[in-house]
Amino acid sequence: MVRETDVFIVGGGPAGLAAAIAARQRGFDVMIADGSRPPIDKPCGEGLMPDGRMALAKFGIEIPEAVSYPFRGIRFVSGGLNVDASFPQGPGIGVRRTVLHRTMVERAEAVGVRLLWRTPVTGLHSDGVLLDGRKVRSRWVVGADGGQSLVRRWAGLERFRNNRTRFAFRRHYRVAPWSDCMEIHWGPRCQIYVTPVANDEICVALVSHNPQLRLDYALKAFPQIASQLRNAEQTSAERGATSSTRKLVRVYQGQVVLVGDASGAVDSITGEGLCLTFRQADFLAECFAQDDLRNYQKRHRALSRRPAMMARLMLALDWSIPFRQKVMRVFESDPRLFRRMLAMHVGALSPMEFAASGFSLGLRMLTA
Repeated sequence: MVRETDVFIVGGGPAGLAAAIAARQRGFDVMIADGSRPPIDKPCGEGLMPDGRMALAKFGIEIPEAVSYPFRGIRFVSGGLNVDASFPQGPGIGVRRTVLHRTMVERAEAVGVRLLWRTPVTGLHSDGVLLDGRKVRSRWVVGADGGQSLVRRWAGLERFRNNRTRFAFRRHYRVAPWSDCMEIHWGPRCQIYVTPVANDEICVALVSHNPQLRLDYALKAFPQIASQLRNAEQTSAERGATSSTRKLVRVYQGQVVLVGDASGAVDSITGEGLCLTFRQADFLAECFAQDDLRNYQKRHRALSRRPAMMARLMLALDWSIPFRQKVMRVFESDPRLFRRMLAMHVGALSPMEFAASGFSLGLRMLTA
C-alpha cells in the first residue's frame, strides 16, 4: 500500500511537532511518525526563555499558567557570589517536558497533522520513507529524530564541523521555588540548573564533562542547594541525556532535510535549544512554500550563530574557578553588564551594543 503526503516528518518530539504545525499553517499535508507514544519525555532543564515563548506563540501555542511557572530572569551563583537580571521581554517559564509535549500534540491535532505513534520509520527511499516495508511518498522528508538521528545517517549527512558532548542528569523535587529566577550554580567543572516548574516543584539538572558524575554526589559541592532539598520529596527518578555542541557541514540532501537536534545543537547551558528549534522549524516551512531548501541551509547557520557564541562565552566560565570568580566580581560591581549580556542572550540587544559591553567587561577584568 502506498500513501502520499507533502511533508513526512520522522520524530514526534518538539522539533517534529513544530515543523509539522508550521507546514500545516502554510497549507501542506503533513504526517509524523514516531516509535514512541505521547507524552514523550526528555531530560532537560525545562526552562523556556522569553524568545522561545515568542517563537512558540507563532504556532498558536501558549503554555497554560496552571501547568507552568514564570521566572523573571537568570541568576548566576558561584563561590559565595551571585548576580541576576530580569529578561527585557517579559518572563520565561518553567514547564515539565511532558506538559510541553502534550500541549504541542494537541495543537498539531487541531491543525490537522496526521500523527502515527508507535510507528517507527525503517528507512528512506527515493520518493519518501519506508514504514515496515510499506512506501509513503512525500515531497519532503524531515529528520526530527534527535541527536542520534537515523535520518541523518541514512541521508549521508553525518559530516560534522565540530561535535563535543557533555553529560546531563535531571530530577524533580517537591519543594516551593525559593527564587523568582532560573538559577545556574557553578561548581568544579560542572553546573547545576534550578528551574521552578510549578508552585510546589522544581527541576534540578546537572551538566558536566564527566559521564559518571551524578546528582547526589555532585550536590555535595553545592551546599546551598543541598540544604534546600534536604527534606524534599523526589517526584521523578534521575534521568540522563547528553548535552552536545554539534555543527553539521550540511543540513539537507535532495528532498531530505534536518531540524532540531538532528541538524546540530548548542550546549544546554544556553537554555536556547528549544527556541532555536522552533525558529528552524518556522523557516523550514517557509522554504517548503518557496520549494527551495537552499535558503534553509544559509538561514540555519545564521540562526545558530548567537546561541553558539553565547555557549562559548558561558562555557569559558568553566575554564577555571579564579577566572570565573573574577568575572563574577565584575558582574556584582556593575550589574548593568550582566543585564546587557542577558539581553543579548535572548536576542534583545544588537551585536554592536553587545560588543561594547564585552569591551567594557574586558576593561573591568583588567583592572579588577
